[in-house]
Amino acid sequence: MRLAYSGAMHSDAALQADLFAPRDLPEPFTGWFASRGWEPRRHQLELLQYAQAGRSALLIAPTGGGKTLAGFLPALLELAAEKAQPKPPVRRGPHTLYISPLKALAVDVARNVEQPVSDMSLPIRVETRTGDTPQSKRTRQKHNSPDILMTTPEQISLLLANADAEHFFGGLRFVVLDELHALAPSKRGALLSLCLARLLKHAPGVVRIGLSATVAEPDRLRAWLMPQSDPDRPALAEYVEGDAGAEPLISILRSEERIPWSGHTTRYAMNDVYGVIRRHRMVLIFVNTRSQAEMTFQGLWSINDDNLPIALHHGSLDKGQRRKVEAAMAAGSLRAVVCTSTLDLGIDWGDVDLVITLGAPKGASRLMQRIGRANHRYDEPSEALLVPSNRFEVLECEAAREAAMGNHQDTSAPEEMKLDVLAQHILGMGCADPFSEDDLFAEITSAYAYRALSRQQFERALQFVATGGYALNTYDRYAKLRKGSDGLWRLAHPRFGQQYRLNVGTIVEAAMLKVRLVKRGRRGPLARGGKVLGEIEEAFIDQLVPGDTFLFAGQ
Repeated sequence: MRLAYSGAMHSDAALQADLFAPRDLPEPFTGWFASRGWEPRRHQLELLQYAQAGRSALLIAPTGGGKTLAGFLPALLELAAEKAQPKPPVRRGPHTLYISPLKALAVDVARNVEQPVSDMSLPIRVETRTGDTPQSKRTRQKHNSPDILMTTPEQISLLLANADAEHFFGGLRFVVLDELHALAPSKRGALLSLCLARLLKHAPGVVRIGLSATVAEPDRLRAWLMPQSDPDRPALAEYVEGDAGAEPLISILRSEERIPWSGHTTRYAMNDVYGVIRRHRMVLIFVNTRSQAEMTFQGLWSINDDNLPIALHHGSLDKGQRRKVEAAMAAGSLRAVVCTSTLDLGIDWGDVDLVITLGAPKGASRLMQRIGRANHRYDEPSEALLVPSNRFEVLECEAAREAAMGNHQDTSAPEEMKLDVLAQHILGMGCADPFSEDDLFAEITSAYAYRALSRQQFERALQFVATGGYALNTYDRYAKLRKGSDGLWRLAHPRFGQQYRLNVGTIVEAAMLKVRLVKRGRRGPLARGGKVLGEIEEAFIDQLVPGDTFLFAGQ
């Protein structure tokens, strides 16, 4: 793949001459850095200068290197300057979008950004918008948007499908994409790539900032950030690389217990893991499945003679349960949290001094992401303990440890040409406004994931959405778009817009049932009310008969 430079708003010579020159930040930013005993890092200033020059950029820096602050610094500086004007510009929508692959990460980053905003008394509003956000708040944000909106790819798709999306995003200045290596290689990344193309239409000058710590092929992500015009010569965003941090400390558990030949429960190591928890301030214990998380949590509590505060965190738990655990972690009141991938990206809790991975970590990059949750500081080594579930995983753990110590990344390439995602996006654009197929095709092929899309493929996807394609075109319920006499495509009926909004996204979910704690009366359990613990797959419940028990939320 040949790579081409994308062009610039400022002359290369002028920018390069100033790129590494010392630049004092204006007050109150200089004072804020000084009050914390910090100085802006080289990669933070370099990214700031690219952003202020209108250039999109990818920043790759080790965990604890201040990537989040670097990504938001251009927006905070610009917003602070705007708010200081006698007549600040009127903006209906957000000034900056922060897009995260995880709801928990969006909430945690919002908390971290609100801290400097509060410390410097900046009149800047920061809010989150995820699937956990109440509908009333999401409705209010459409009419009174915060300055910085922390959100997810699915919420961006929903906002772009509104009729007023052009006005809402017209004043957008920055898009910050966190943990880009985790977004781009999935169907969510393909959908987000299409959303970026539409955002560029609404706000042509928007600057895209990608952040990541573990990337195998940086040039692919640099191209992913940029609008494309030639599939053989991708345009590239600027590249900023942070200095190397402290080398991590990774060890493999050597238990006196017999390691089984098979199985993935890691029950043999519970006493060892509990002993490690006792010797540390706060430990994150990563497992690969929710069922393993429940069993591990139960196993630790059964031997918790010291009554240590140990919590559980996974995606099926109720939002209130998860937020309670996250708040306790932020306050430093827990000794350990058993968790799944819900906490393995970007979460910054400084009291975590050890990460334990139960079972093989399934990749060097994934291991490095999880390790980075411990000692989330640039100049301190992160410490991790790998606990193999069986004897064969001893080899996997050793291979992952050697790869991580050698900084060998194994992240996947960005996802491309997913036609089911394309069909969903076409319908979403029909929900927003009538569109010309020529204009939409040009917009879609500017997205990196669809730069090689042929006109024939596009028209087949359009016809599938419009009529159901050759297989379903006799059924009216699949005719979701129609072409008007003006040559523009629009929704055939408003109900299709409602269906789209209820089903947007690329994460295929099973039918779920709520799990409640109900009070037992004299005539048996009460059918109504009760505290919601979370949701569980209906297929799992189908296997149970009255009288069966199962573990959920540690109960």
